[in-house]
This record gives sequence, structure tokens and C-alpha cells, in this order.
Amino acid sequence: MNRLSGLKPQPVWDYFEEICMIPRLSKNEGKIRKYLLKFAENHKLEAKEDSTGNILIVRPASPGFSNVKTVVLQSHMDMVGEKNAEFPHDWSKDPIIPHIEDGWVTARGTTLGADDGIGIACQLAILADPEFKSGRIECLFTVDEETGMTGAMNLNPDFFEGRTLLNLDSEDEGIIFIGCAGGIDTVGELEYENENIEEGVEGLMISVTGLKGGHSGDEIHKGFGNSVKIMARILRNLNGRFSISLFSFDGGNLRNAIPREAFAVIGTEKQHKKAIIEWINDFEKTINDEIGDIENELQISVKDIDPEGSAIDPSARDKLINLLTCCPHGVIGWSREMEGLVETSTNLASVKFSGNKKIIIVSTQRSSVESLKKEAAMTVEACFRLAGASVEHSDGYPGWKPNTRSEILQVTTESYKRLFGKEPLVKAIHAGLECGLFYEKFKGIDMVSFGPTIRGAHTPAEKIGIETVRMFWDLLRDVIINIPAS
Repeated sequence: MNRLSGLKPQPVWDYFEEICMIPRLSKNEGKIRKYLLKFAENHKLEAKEDSTGNILIVRPASPGFSNVKTVVLQSHMDMVGEKNAEFPHDWSKDPIIPHIEDGWVTARGTTLGADDGIGIACQLAILADPEFKSGRIECLFTVDEETGMTGAMNLNPDFFEGRTLLNLDSEDEGIIFIGCAGGIDTVGELEYENENIEEGVEGLMISVTGLKGGHSGDEIHKGFGNSVKIMARILRNLNGRFSISLFSFDGGNLRNAIPREAFAVIGTEKQHKKAIIEWINDFEKTINDEIGDIENELQISVKDIDPEGSAIDPSARDKLINLLTCCPHGVIGWSREMEGLVETSTNLASVKFSGNKKIIIVSTQRSSVESLKKEAAMTVEACFRLAGASVEHSDGYPGWKPNTRSEILQVTTESYKRLFGKEPLVKAIHAGLECGLFYEKFKGIDMVSFGPTIRGAHTPAEKIGIETVRMFWDLLRDVIINIPAS
């Protein structure tokens, strides 16, 4: 069943719906890679795959266009897989179910994967159009952008030829991006011992749900609630008042998403249960007073549960609560060079109990200034080490320095003005784009990034504006047509 039939441009939406049928979480892009290679074979286009899994499909220059510069169209194959807790979905096999809602396309119960499925769809529609006349086009599809950018990181310098690149992974129509933040992950491991619980201790499951979550770069400045921080605040207060036991803490899922949900199982003496429940109900009102204007679906609930296994020892419990209380989250600094741009931030992304008496805490730092990115990571590391946790940092990825004199920026700006009769905004983005790695790896490369409007990326609320897809498509085609001669 074609749920998106009738939407324009139809070829783009047809390919997008096909892509929605293909599981493609980060590091599990095998099926989408096969799909892309089969597409190239069916359309008799040159294609190749590198050892990392990146794919390049080449459309030769149209007759009379052989002197035009090669342009690289770039997107990433993988997507973030988030779903509502109660929604049944197997990310290894189940399709995404898109549907139309008030001028947007969204999904039922899961992320939509418009980030960056819509970029892929536009590339395929360009490649497949026999009437489109242009110079040589190289379509680059990278793997694992969402969890490490390992595809872009491992690209060989000779994998593609073009040095003019259009990144199709932005989420704000009307904005041309010419710079991005670099990022690094900081991961802490806190060890614990099991605690023998006295007879008569009863269990309670505490849930923090209904938060917006969102992209930890694009939306870190919006003041959305962080379920991990909220749960830590609950546990700190309960432990101070009632000396609770802690059996589990499960909050957040992805390093690049603001955590939407968190769950904890605590133990308490029977005589304290009523007071704990009353305190949690009062605290929900407190949080709603603080952020209810932004987080109008926030719910904090508590229910009886039989605690399984053992609680963690009191020392580890206190260390974890203090660590999560101390660990920063949100905007650290704003750019002095570009108004309204977050310069440095950190996202307390997840807390998980592993099966080997360790608690794993993940935090991600971003900055458009390399030294401040490292300083933010050191601040988080200090919080972790004060709690006795071991710490590791990822290799990270670099930022992309803006070039306001860029040739492709001028071409894209003129195309936008010609098509829509208004000036586009030119900005840098606080999210990490693969352009940062291209900028570092391919000297002299000239790039811009643009896309349609996507909201709620990395959450089940993800949606893409239908009209903005048409504008994105028109702009992409016009920019390619106006690529200058080499």
C-alpha cells in the first residue's frame, strides 16, 4: 500500500517510502546497501562499495555538459531507531509506517528516518531521471553517521573525484549551512557490588516518560527536559529522606538524542511507601511548574513491583546519584561570532546497568571550537572521576569552518533567491555533520548543506514538512544545473 501517493514530487516520495521498508539502523546497513547497489545495476550506473560499506553511484555527464564540474551529492544510509515504549517494533525486520498528518509526514510509534532517508530519496530520484541534464554527478552514501561517523571517517581520498559537495542532511528549509560543530563522547563505567536486602523491603518502579527528547545538537538549546537528570533528582531527594535501595536505573538510549524516558526500581520499607508515592506526585507538579510550558506531556509515575535480583551497594548508589547530579547537561556557551549559534554544549545521554556489575553512563560534548570541545569533555570526566568511575573518550570528529566566500554557497544562494524570491539564511549548525570530516580529509573541498524542514529528529515525534520537500527538491535540481564549468 502506497501511503504517500499523491505527494509531490512523486519520485522522491516513492523512493522515500521504499526506503521506509528497509531496516537500516546504524552499523546494520546491509539491506540498504544491497538496495542501493541493485538500484545502480537496474539503472546501468557505475557503482562501488568500499571496505567500510560506503557506496558511490555515478551518473555520467549529459551530452554537452562534460566541461561542468563534478558535483557530489551526499547523504547517510543509517537512521536513529527510537520508539515509544509500548509500541511493538522489531528494528531488524519491521518496516516504518509513514502517514500524512496536517501537512507533515510522520510515522506510527517510531522515528520516521527522514534523517537522512529524504536525502537518499532525492539522490535516487536525480540518478533515475532520464530527462535531467547536468554535469557528472557522484552520489555518496555513507554508513554509521549517527553513532560514530565511521563511514566518513574511513573514506579514502580517492573514493570520489568531485570537490564540490552538497550535503543533504540538514533539517531547516530556508537555511544554507556552511559550518558545523565537532563532537566527542565521554563514557564512564561505575562499578558496584550487590547488596543483600533485608526481608520486608518492598519495590517501586518509578517512570519518567512523555518528554520531547530531540536531537542533542539541533535542539539542545530549547530547554527540553532530560529524563536522566529528572530521575537523578528524584532519587537524590528520596534517598535523602528515606534511604532507599536502588535495584536498577535505565534512562536514555542514544548518544545523540536528549533522553526522553527513564525508569528506576527502588526498594523501601513498607512504612515509607505511602510517603514516597505522595512525594513523587508532588514532585511531578513541581517539574510541571518548571518546564510544563515546554514539556506538556511529561508524566512521572510510580507503581508496585517485585524487585528482581539484588540492589547495588549503598556506596555505589550514592556515587551514581551524585555523579548524575553533578554532570552538566545543556548549553555551555554561545558563539560570539554568529548570533544565535550554540558554541559549546553537553548532553547527558544515557545510563544503563550492564550484566557485569557495571553502570555505563554516556555523555556527548559538541563545540565549534576544538579546544572548548575538549574542555567540556574534561569537565564531564572530572564529574565521573570524582565518583570513582573509569572514563574513556571517543576519538571524536572535527568541526567544519565556515567559508563565506565559497563558490557553491554563492551558487546555492542565487538559486534560492531565483526560485523563491527571498534571501536564504546562511548559518553554521551546532549538530555534527560529516562535512567536518570531509573538510579535514579532502583539502580544498567546497561544501554547503541544506534540506527540508524536519522536526523531532531522533524521536518518535519525527516529522517532515511536505511542502518543504518540494522546495528542497527544486533547489537541489537548480543548484546542480548551475554548477559552473571546471
